[in-house]
Order: sequence, then C-alpha cells, then structure tokens
Amino acid sequence: MGFWFALLVLAALLTAAGLFYLLARLRRLSFLARLGEKNRALPWLAACLCLLPVGAFALISLPALFVAVIHLVVFFVLCDLVALLIRRLMKKELSVDVRAAAAVALCALYLGVGWYQAHHVAVTGYTVASDKLSRGESLRIVLIADAHLGITLDGAAFAREMERVQQTAPDLVVVVGDFVDDDSRREDMQAACRALGGLKTSRGVYFVYGNHDNGYYTSRDFSAADLRAALTENGVQILEDECVLLDGGFYLIGRRDRSMRARKSMEALTQGLDRSRFAILLDHQPNDCAQEQGRVDLVLSGHTHGGHIFPAGLVGALTGANDIIYGKEERGSTTFIVTSGISGWAIPFKTGTRSEFAVIDVVPAG
Repeated sequence: MGFWFALLVLAALLTAAGLFYLLARLRRLSFLARLGEKNRALPWLAACLCLLPVGAFALISLPALFVAVIHLVVFFVLCDLVALLIRRLMKKELSVDVRAAAAVALCALYLGVGWYQAHHVAVTGYTVASDKLSRGESLRIVLIADAHLGITLDGAAFAREMERVQQTAPDLVVVVGDFVDDDSRREDMQAACRALGGLKTSRGVYFVYGNHDNGYYTSRDFSAADLRAALTENGVQILEDECVLLDGGFYLIGRRDRSMRARKSMEALTQGLDRSRFAILLDHQPNDCAQEQGRVDLVLSGHTHGGHIFPAGLVGALTGANDIIYGKEERGSTTFIVTSGISGWAIPFKTGTRSEFAVIDVVPAG
C-alpha cells in the first residue's frame, strides 16, 4: 500500500507541474500575451480558461487527467524540439502560436486513437496444438479479463459484447479477474452477470477473482458478497484454488489471485491430476510463470492490460513487473496467453494496445 500511495503522490505532483508548465506556455500565445499589456495577470487567467477542457478529464478519473496532462506536455516539448531543429537547420522560426496549435492537434489525434482502441473491442484469435488431444477433439475457449465495469463498458455495453462472444460459438468462457472496480455500479454489475449467465456453451462459464474484484475501498454500492451472489445466481462458476474436470476430459484450474493473503501452490493444485489430460489454468496476474510452467498445458491471464498506455508495457517488461505483458508465449510444454482485456482501469485510452477478448482453439497436434 505504501508503494501505491507514493505513486499516487508522484502522479499528483507531476500533474500539478505539468499544468503549471502548460499555463506558462499558453500565456505566451500572441493573443493572450497582448492582454498582459493591460494587466499582467490576464494572460494567466486566460490560459487557465484554455486548459478547462483538459481539466474536464478529472470528471472521468484523476488518472485520466494525469494521462491527458502528461501527453499534452510531451507534445509541447516535442514541438519545441522540432522548432529548434528547424531554426538551426533551415534558419526559419516557428511562432509560439504554430507550435502550440501543432502540439494540441497532435495530442488530440493521438489520444483520439487511444480512445478508439479502448472503446472498440477487437477479437484476437489463437491456436494451441497439443498431442494430448485425439483426432477430432477440440475446445474453443473465449478469454475475457479486466472489464473494470464503468470506465469504457457499462452493463449494457458489456452485454452487447457478450452477444459478439456468443457468435464465436465458444465451448467454454472464462473470466479471468477484474470484472468490476471500486467505482462500478450495482446496476452495471448485475446486468453484466446476467449477460454472462445468458451465454450458451457446452462446458460452462467460469470466473476467477482479480485484485480489484473484492474492492480496495467502500465507494461502490455493492459488496464482494453481492458480486459473488450475482455470479452464482446466473450460473457462473467461481473457482478459488479449485480444479474441475470438464466434459471431454479437460482439467480447468482456477487460482486465487496473488493479491489475496494465501493461495495454494501449483504443486498442491496439480497434485493427483492425470498428466495425460489437457490442463488449463486461470490466473489473473501473469507473475508466477516459473512455477506454472510444466505443471499445466495452458495458462490464461489478464491484469497487464497489454501495456495500456505506452510506454507502460515496455517499462513493465524491462522491470520484470510481470512475467509476460501481452500475447502468446510457449515456455517448455506450457503455453501462456495474456490478454489486454476487454476494457481497462480508470483511463479511457489505450495507446499501448487495444481492448479485446480472445478466442483460443485447442486442437490436436499435427
């Protein structure tokens, strides 16, 4: 908790510094600078009015405001650097007004693409081949993670995405954590649970908890018990350090999230399993690959949001914050698939990835 508090303070300080920088840059615009001839405070006040649209992101969330401010600062700096190069190489001067207009336009375009990628859910397909399946056997899995209901998907929007999921004809649907968030609403949660319950599959709909599902704070209008009840009432089976044998002989194992105080080891979870059967593991966070490798055939995770905001994914990979950031990796006899999620946490942009659900076909080798 201390780390996250420090990160929050740092983000607040960077946002404040970024806003001051933007005010200082905007007050130099020609039409604002002229106001300073009458009153030195007027350019600052006018610059504040210019930044009001950026401040509106705070109505979405404070992280959204932070992202908008920092991106705008970055584009102002980049435009200043380009102007410097033009001045030195071409002996031409780009006015403050031109640089500001270019920075705002480029930032709006960049975040506009990020908005689209966050709000338009793609379908990503994978194929996993295994010699544990006989000819004619197969399993189609739809992997859903990180809905964080409320930021880009409310209950009705989530239900529409489940209609698209149904069109893929899944045998099995798995929801791998962070289904709700601290500011999710009961109405949306219940509608999304009903949508999951309405899915028609041959092997069911299963759920494992993520680090946000039980709630960090008390701001939402439903409890963790309410979420559990809504899921179970709609036929969604919750797995907490449990293993079930699906029709067709597939093992499905659901791990408790690593944010919880205690969870079983992989050795305990897989003890006594028939190694000739294909085993699937659901683990919200891809942080225990070394222990999972070789004990199951397929591991499905979310949590990373595929990087969400560039360059977060790159930083995560370099620092080892997660074993895998996004996509499909084969490590020994185990295939790992990490989805970028059907939505994301607190920030309505995705510049490092896109929203998705994954369709995974498990088929015989060869």
